Amino acid sequence: MSGPPTRVFIARLAGIAVFDPAGDQVGRVRDVVVALRLAGRPPRVLGLVVEVAPRRPVFLPITRVTVIEADAIIFDGRLNVRRFSKRESETLVIAEMLDRTVRLRDGGDAVSVVDVAMERTRTRDWLVGKVAVRRGTGRGLRRRGESLVVDWDAVEGFSAVEHGQGAAGLIAAFERMKPADLANIVHELPEKRRTEVAVALDDERLADVLEELPEDDQIEILGNLEVDRAADVLEAMGPDDAADLLGELPPEQRERLLTLMEPQDAAPVRRLLSYADRTAGGLMTTDPVIVPPDATVAETLAQIRNPDLNPALAAQVYVCRPPTATPTGRYLGTVHFQRLLREPPPALVSGIVDAELDPLRPTMSLEAVAMFLATYNLVAGAVVDDDGHLLGSVTIDDVLDHLLPEDWRESVMEAAAEVSSDPEEEALRGSEGTT
Repeated sequence: MSGPPTRVFIARLAGIAVFDPAGDQVGRVRDVVVALRLAGRPPRVLGLVVEVAPRRPVFLPITRVTVIEADAIIFDGRLNVRRFSKRESETLVIAEMLDRTVRLRDGGDAVSVVDVAMERTRTRDWLVGKVAVRRGTGRGLRRRGESLVVDWDAVEGFSAVEHGQGAAGLIAAFERMKPADLANIVHELPEKRRTEVAVALDDERLADVLEELPEDDQIEILGNLEVDRAADVLEAMGPDDAADLLGELPPEQRERLLTLMEPQDAAPVRRLLSYADRTAGGLMTTDPVIVPPDATVAETLAQIRNPDLNPALAAQVYVCRPPTATPTGRYLGTVHFQRLLREPPPALVSGIVDAELDPLRPTMSLEAVAMFLATYNLVAGAVVDDDGHLLGSVTIDDVLDHLLPEDWRESVMEAAAEVSSDPEEEALRGSEGTT
């Protein structure tokens, strides 16, 4: 291990890139694994949970870490890609320690854990020696919200079951993480912790995470939210994703949530639920990019530059006569973004619209939709009713989602490589209990 630092606050490691000796990035830090010990002795750091492609958490023994810097971690190049599975005697610092309520031994004040610091000893081991906490209540000269860093043995309560643990610290640690990666972490948390994280996330962030989770996790989380909050989160989801989730709920629960949603948000979801599963109508989103025929190329390009727009939806725009909203606009044709890039900015989209390709019909089967997209090398297709009104569009990612087995998301998250055990890892993790 290189020189300083000898103390590292663990929450700050979340998301840091991990490199091999050649300078190639192999993944990013997700968490730190420690083993709690008896008699107030500082926990021993066993290693890091590193996320490698494709979204696989693996264990990197701390003994193989050679450099810890503010923006990078370097290890000796040896990495077992067997999927990490937490053992009963182990604790994940970010997922399980942050936001926990503990007590100061001196005075018994209740405090909330903000961060935990690991320190390198003279024997080159790493131990959790410091805890950063924030007071929840104050007395005398001590002010509410006061932060302080104390020794590990100055607090008690880490070994107790926490019933009201918050999630602000965990969420802050992974603030910059993509929804799919955060969903992978949420999936692996215990149900109680999953609910705490869901409650702490804002509506839009939770909606993004829900869209990436397996169906069982979606239903569990939604069911553990206050019903008004659940309706708010459904409003923040894409109409097609919200319809898919609501379609798995009992009719009474589904209708109650739809009633609590804002009418303008519930209306497209109800339309989607009216179509049969595995049809174009059941697959489509009701929020494609729509422009009037007198829109310019520059105006249209500005719309598809929206960073929050699904890449498949941004690949093409649909030209409709006003009003340009589904399902009322009369469909005129499609303009692909590559064509937009080849035209002068002042040009009107009406002059470059592709009206030759017949659109999809809402009753077309999933297989027919897939063949249509494959035949014409498209990433999305317009769905139009018999009167020529644009109903929405089907994107290739939705087609793949329904062509794959129902549990494909969970299979990706749970899949483990068939790799033999690592003797050094087993020795390190197997030797740590509560001694």
